[in-house]
Amino acid sequence: MKNYKVLILFWSFLGSSLLAFSQATDFVSSNYEKSEYQIPMRDGIKLHTVVYTPKDQSKKYPFVMQRTPYSAGPYGEGKMKTLLGPSEKMMQDGYIFVYQDVRGRWMSEGEYDNMRPTVPVRKKGSKEIDESTDTFDSIEWLLKNINNHNGKFGQWGISYPGFYSAASLPFAHPALKAVSPQAPIGDFYFDDFHHNGAYFLSYWVATSVFGYQHDGPTDKPWYSMVNTGTKDAYQFFFFIVSLKNADQYYGEDNFFWTQLKENPDYNEFWQKRSIIPHLNDVKPAVMTVGGWFDAEDLYGPLTIYKTIEKNNPNTYNTLVMGPWSHGDWARESGQQQVSNIYFGDSISTWYQHHVEAEFFEHFLKGPADGKTNLPEAYVFDTGNKEWRMFDAWPPKEASERIYFPHANGKLNTQIPMGNESSTFVSDPSKPVPYSPDIKFNFTPRKYMADDQRFAARRPDVLVFETDVLEEDVTLAGEILAKLMVSTTETDADWIVKLVDVFPPDTPDHERVQQGTHLSNYHMMVRSEVIRGRYRENFSEPKPFVSGEKTSVPLQLQDVMHTFKKGHKIQIQIQSTWFPLIDRNPQKYVENIFKADDSDFIKATHKVYHDAENPTAIHVQVLK
Repeated sequence: MKNYKVLILFWSFLGSSLLAFSQATDFVSSNYEKSEYQIPMRDGIKLHTVVYTPKDQSKKYPFVMQRTPYSAGPYGEGKMKTLLGPSEKMMQDGYIFVYQDVRGRWMSEGEYDNMRPTVPVRKKGSKEIDESTDTFDSIEWLLKNINNHNGKFGQWGISYPGFYSAASLPFAHPALKAVSPQAPIGDFYFDDFHHNGAYFLSYWVATSVFGYQHDGPTDKPWYSMVNTGTKDAYQFFFFIVSLKNADQYYGEDNFFWTQLKENPDYNEFWQKRSIIPHLNDVKPAVMTVGGWFDAEDLYGPLTIYKTIEKNNPNTYNTLVMGPWSHGDWARESGQQQVSNIYFGDSISTWYQHHVEAEFFEHFLKGPADGKTNLPEAYVFDTGNKEWRMFDAWPPKEASERIYFPHANGKLNTQIPMGNESSTFVSDPSKPVPYSPDIKFNFTPRKYMADDQRFAARRPDVLVFETDVLEEDVTLAGEILAKLMVSTTETDADWIVKLVDVFPPDTPDHERVQQGTHLSNYHMMVRSEVIRGRYRENFSEPKPFVSGEKTSVPLQLQDVMHTFKKGHKIQIQIQSTWFPLIDRNPQKYVENIFKADDSDFIKATHKVYHDAENPTAIHVQVLK
């Protein structure tokens, strides 16, 4: 009966989706005209730009632009997008929508550069280029060559286009009034391909997308994805062992793979690609958007918002964090769910109508005085499953609380007594999986709220949990794990997971994954990794001294989650997380990308709970 209901829901959703698709297509062709241009930049390179202009010429419209490495198509006369702008609502409200292929991608000229460095100083008459200058030159041309506009520009984008939105902020064109970086990459060493020095193996297949130049403008893909020959990612990467064996799939012609291999540390190559240091003197209004379960870009939105807030106190700057995985807010699936956790209905549509559309309407069509009636921070409590509004993020009213793991598996606010420790053996030949599922993800998403019971029951995962909570505990803000550890070898990764343990009597809903129950479900709320060699400095790796007690600080990303009465708060600590991240040999080598297979060895790790310098989890709690 349950499967029958699911089938009915599926066909109902499919039918409504096809109808909506058809209606959106008809709306675009009936209400917009499309033109394509090659816009010259200051260095002579031309960028392919597609402009959709409302047919109704009775009023003037602002521009809303997206710059993308993923194609501004469809290309050619009569070929139209099915949906324009950030949402159907904005498409119906009426804007001049602009899509542009960034240089070196698709129909644009030039050479592509991943996270192209920002030129920090503008010299008059200089032909130096970056994404800011390309945005500036494009806006200048469009203002002069497109009719019936009101002189105002907005920009938005999700993921990589989110980075291009953030990159428009330094030295912004005066006409750029409102920018919404959504799931933006802030720094490629902390988003997507790396987290705190650990290489995210789960994005390895995406290296094809970003690693090849093309000979000139093209409307067809010039790259192909690796054929792994299996749907089992664990098995595929397990047999590769060292990353140097992956060279058989990516040769020297893949420039991004070469860059990854040759720059394992946070050196100048990565540092100059970060947009974070350039977010000064920001003039446009900014609304940064992210998802609490965004496995790809969670560092970016939080760090970009906080940096703009710190460096530009007079700039209109807001944050929206919802119960979404990567980009969920741009689509409507009816029920919002990540893994087995259901958060509510039509959350994305509510955001599109009452937050996103309001932001652009105010600054591009309205008074633009900053009185939007939107809060400083709209954040979703993923435990209580409700929106919260704050006048600052993290909330000013949140206070610090420290949880201490104990050798008996307890987690509480009492400082450990004596000199105890917890020990486990980390074996690279038997790494801890990051998910109970067997699949090959282009980029993973579901694991961010997955059931962690499979990991908690392994001997190489330490588990610490509170007693059953007698009242709600709301964590709101930053999390810092101050680990005190040692290893019998000279290198190690450290993974910390914050888990919400549900009560045994929690009922299932009809969309729970087959074979899983919410009874005693271990919901992952937040998780992060640090490559231990970077514990003191991401630019200067340092081996561990065998057996020496060592401090390893690990900053997890922010959280907004209520652990309800009757639940338990759990911390898991482990050293492998496969194949989400690559395996650490645990024998210190200069460059893990070039390690030999024989370098991968077992190690015994300790987590200390002594009275003087205990392992501690620092959180922010709302009373």
